[in-house]
Amino acid sequence: MQILVCYDVATTTPQGRRRLRRVARVCLDFGQRVQQSVFECSVDETGLTRLRSQLLDEINLAEDSLRLYRLIGKFDEVVESYGRDRRIDFEGPLIA
Repeated sequence: MQILVCYDVATTTPQGRRRLRRVARVCLDFGQRVQQSVFECSVDETGLTRLRSQLLDEINLAEDSLRLYRLIGKFDEVVESYGRDRRIDFEGPLIA
C-alpha cells in the first residue's frame, strides 16, 4: 500500500532539530522524500506498523505533528505531480 507521511517538528531547540533529522531518517528507510517534510512510502501492513511505531518513538507529541495518509488505488491514479518530480517507480525497472 502507498502511504503519504507528513510531519511538522518543532525545531526551536537542539533536541527538536535532532528529532527532525531522525524522523526524516526513519521515513527514508521506508520511502522517498517528495517535499521537505513529506514522504511517499510503499509498505505492507507489517511495514506500516513498523513505520508508525518508529515515527512515534521519535516525535514529541506535545510539540510535533505527524500524519499518515493511505493512498487508495494505483499510485498513478491517486497522485498528480507537476514541476520537479523526482519520483522513483519502485514497481518498474530500476535501470533505464
